[in-house]
Amino acid sequence: MILNNFYIITSCFVIISGFSSFVMYRKHLLSSLLSLEFIMLGIFFFMSSFISIVGSEMYFILFFLTLAACEGALGLSLLVCIVCFYGNDYFNSFSSLGC
Repeated sequence: MILNNFYIITSCFVIISGFSSFVMYRKHLLSSLLSLEFIMLGIFFFMSSFISIVGSEMYFILFFLTLAACEGALGLSLLVCIVCFYGNDYFNSFSSLGC
C-alpha cells in the first residue's frame, strides 16, 4: 500500500513537471512533443497504480498505452513533415498565413 502511494506521488510529480516543461520550453516542436510524451507516461503510471489499488481489470491501461504510442507516432510523422516543409522545427518560423 505504501509503495502504491509512492507511485501515485511520483506520477503526479512527473505530470506536473511535464506540464511545466511544456509551458516553459516552447521553442522547438520536438521539445513540446517530448514533454507531451512525458505527461502521457505520468498518466500511465498514475492509472496503473490507481487501478492496482482498486483491483480492476488492466485492459484499459493497455488500450491507453496503445493510444499513447499512436499519438507519439503521429507526432513524429508531423515533425518530419514540418521539417521537410519548413526546414526546421522552430515555432517562430511557422506561419498560419502561408499555404
